[in-house]
Amino acid sequence: MKIFIVEDDVWYGEMLKHHLSHNTDHTVELIDSGRELLSRMKEGPSLITLDFGLPDTDGTELLQKLKKQYPNLPVIVISGQEDVNTAISLLKAGAYDYLVKDEETQERLWHLVNRIDEEKGMREELTSLRKAVGTKYQFDKLIKGNSPAMQRIFDRLKKAASSNITVSVTGETGTGKELVAKAIHFNSSRQKFPFVAINMSAIPSELVESELFGHEKGAFTGAANKRKGKFEEANKGTLFLDEIGDLPASLQAKLLRVLQEREITPLGSNKVVKIDTRVIVATHKDLAEEVRAGNFRQDLYYRLLGLPIQLPPLRDRDQDILLLAKFFADNACKENGIDPLELSAGLKSKLMDYPFPGNIRELKAVMELAVVLCDGKGISENDLNFASPGPLTELFQGDLTLKEYNRKIIAYFLDKYDNDVQKVAKKLDIGKSTIYNMKKAGEL
Repeated sequence: MKIFIVEDDVWYGEMLKHHLSHNTDHTVELIDSGRELLSRMKEGPSLITLDFGLPDTDGTELLQKLKKQYPNLPVIVISGQEDVNTAISLLKAGAYDYLVKDEETQERLWHLVNRIDEEKGMREELTSLRKAVGTKYQFDKLIKGNSPAMQRIFDRLKKAASSNITVSVTGETGTGKELVAKAIHFNSSRQKFPFVAINMSAIPSELVESELFGHEKGAFTGAANKRKGKFEEANKGTLFLDEIGDLPASLQAKLLRVLQEREITPLGSNKVVKIDTRVIVATHKDLAEEVRAGNFRQDLYYRLLGLPIQLPPLRDRDQDILLLAKFFADNACKENGIDPLELSAGLKSKLMDYPFPGNIRELKAVMELAVVLCDGKGISENDLNFASPGPLTELFQGDLTLKEYNRKIIAYFLDKYDNDVQKVAKKLDIGKSTIYNMKKAGEL
């Protein structure tokens, strides 16, 4: 730190300078007047100790001028007078602390400077971390893709990040819905506040209300302590409600009220808690269909719809598959201390022919395993291990007629369910006679 000691008593000032200079990380300068201090402020001091009794200026006036121009600069006032009222007025004016000149001043000043140094380090670390997080969650760094479908998604993400509108993210499992929610949060004005995620399908229905809205001690059996809910944890930040389609019907009305009134009432409490929480929801279900089926409230559906973002499945992002494969392979190499590996032509062809039912999550797992299995010179098609064998894997290879697609799909499910025609008919919502007729005609 660069420390300015402003003191008109040269002997006393030199004593303080000598004492603080024991820390070789500090640069300590002695200044003997308020006029000189103001003329040297362009040098950017980290801390000022200010003699309250300077002959050329009023101490309170000088402090107010410093705090107006440099509000975050710590100023420690040192005075020969022990006046409580003066000390209080200076602290109100923005002084970091007020010290009286006595035999303990040097030691107290030493501890104050160390504390300010630690606080400065923590602020710099926090700033650095925020910059790192901001860089990490830049749209093009977090979400890879050059396909037209993804360019449209990037446009939606920018609009979502620049507003406070509720966002609904839909797409198949593994398409990256939570990554999208994080990207929106960390590029929005709420980025300094919490991002809290909760998966509705992973919580027992009897605990969902407590998880979302919190509870008081003794609110129910097992509630040994008071606990904040996710809405309150995410206050001023973003709450990501994943698989919102699985929210129990009994809580849908309560969630609607919370979104409308911007307030919650914890279980077992009569106290209303105001919240300022942005909500992003995601689901792999067709919520409109869930509304038609009577499983989801229509008014809540429209409240949550907000800005819709439909993530495309990986099979509809042809030109992104190889880009993502290389990205995941390079990351896996880095994590395992391996030099970057080339992808063979055969591997690229095999990747492009595969439908990726597990989407990006499956591609990532496949490429990480391929890096481990390869011979270290490059990754070939033999290093790829897909988890979805059988006719469905090859479903989209080549151009088939609708009849041929139907035959492949039915054959796949018959194999999967041990030729249980009744079960397959129920799963595919077709008549059993359709399957029996295809079997009789030799099509299966």
